[in-house]
Amino acid sequence: MSEPTKVTYATLTADNEELHGKLDAAVEQVRTELGQTHPLTVGDTPRRDRPTFANHSPIDTRVALGHYSAGTSDDVDEAVARAKAAFPAWRALPFEERAKRLDRAAELIRERLYELTAWLIFENGKNRVEALGEIEETADLILYYNNEMRKAGGYINEMDRLDAADTNTSVMRPYGVWAVISPWNFPYALAAAPAAAALLTGNTVIMKPASETPMSGVLLIQIFRDAGIPADAIHMITGGGRSVGQALVSHRDVDGITFTGSYDVGFNQIYRGFATRFPKPCITEMGGKNPAIVMASADLERAVSGVYRSAFGMNGQKCSACSRVYVHRDLKDAFLAALIAKTETTAIGDPLVDRQAFMGPVSLRSGFEDFRRFAAQARADGQIVAGGEVISAGDFAHGYFVQPTLVTGLGEEHALVRDELFVPLLCVQEISSFDEAIDKANNTPYGLTAGCFSQDPKQVEAFLDRIEAGVVYVNRAAGATTGAWPGVQPFGGWKGSGSSGKNIGGLHSLGPYLREQSRTVTR
Repeated sequence: MSEPTKVTYATLTADNEELHGKLDAAVEQVRTELGQTHPLTVGDTPRRDRPTFANHSPIDTRVALGHYSAGTSDDVDEAVARAKAAFPAWRALPFEERAKRLDRAAELIRERLYELTAWLIFENGKNRVEALGEIEETADLILYYNNEMRKAGGYINEMDRLDAADTNTSVMRPYGVWAVISPWNFPYALAAAPAAAALLTGNTVIMKPASETPMSGVLLIQIFRDAGIPADAIHMITGGGRSVGQALVSHRDVDGITFTGSYDVGFNQIYRGFATRFPKPCITEMGGKNPAIVMASADLERAVSGVYRSAFGMNGQKCSACSRVYVHRDLKDAFLAALIAKTETTAIGDPLVDRQAFMGPVSLRSGFEDFRRFAAQARADGQIVAGGEVISAGDFAHGYFVQPTLVTGLGEEHALVRDELFVPLLCVQEISSFDEAIDKANNTPYGLTAGCFSQDPKQVEAFLDRIEAGVVYVNRAAGATTGAWPGVQPFGGWKGSGSSGKNIGGLHSLGPYLREQSRTVTR
């Protein structure tokens, strides 16, 4: 019997009839569940009297996916109070038992792989490989954290002695109530993973999913509770950032926050606004303006593949997306010609039914409008050498479909080269030396991911030493700046891309959810 196919972000194809058949069946099942109302539940009590908001698919905006409760600050107050009351008992549970329940959560995610993938495509518009990859990653992140906790023995370590009568111990202990504010672009992985990290380390959790992907929150809270997490140890509140999100950030009894989103919100509003009475842990995973460097010695095929996949995978809506590439002048013409040819053959389609679609729609109306605006700027100030148009004919008439776009001829200070865009638009820039490439790559307030293509060992070594980014790749055809996987490539940013200095899915991921207590007991 063959092993089941496991899809990751580095998967180049998913030509598997069994996989697609199961996903097709899940899509049809989910279609029968669209349009339902999902009331907010705090504890065990559904709040059916709350106002609701509708969520629509970016594939076809006429399709209402569901109606969701608009939570209030009162809901936050009650959830926090319940989580605070549940904290002592959850903290006291042996970490082995907490890990066992989270193992079950990962198992349930795997059992519901195709259902969750179908919902993700409906809500977010990801292609099939990207969507399957996210659900697989979600389970892998939980299991990886559990294994790290077990290897660390619960982070209890005996220390040295100055006196034979003393027993000295370092114990890592949880903070209390932890808020997880998750994004729309990875609504499962970047909600479930920090929630699991917080729960595993003994904290209780309030999850706030993005308003654009609320069904992810509904499904995840079901899974955590079905896995045996007590109702008051984890809560999920749907609603807006200005209501639910702000109430969590300003709440005096929220002891820690994990936020994934933009730099403006993450740093200016959350990081600066959270710890007002005394320092509290605030993990912010923010944006990126991620560069790739292609030197004259680069393997052209690898470089084109890696840059293309990172620029246009998930429509450029990853914080790790490659949005600028610095190409040595001796290779630029050949590189650009090959990249244009690949870009112009991109398969764009409805991933619910199109198995070969590499690009679905952009996920948000705001992103769709941003693309129009950015394309107009590119035409005015540079040259669009591929793409640049929205797609609105035929089956695409009611969705947010756009073309992958290549732009040349822009200066380094142009907004399209400088700012995070979150659309499928790549700026191709010429450089004449490795030093110039590194200097320009680092000339950004961000420091999330970066890539380099070179066959020169000295250039590779210099790139690894000098690049200012938390995740770096060299000569990687599967993705110049994207594709990190739990336990393989820990994911996190420097500078304005992240606050903790500890990457997701890595050896140090659990530390920020714990604080150290030094204990000395004298006989």
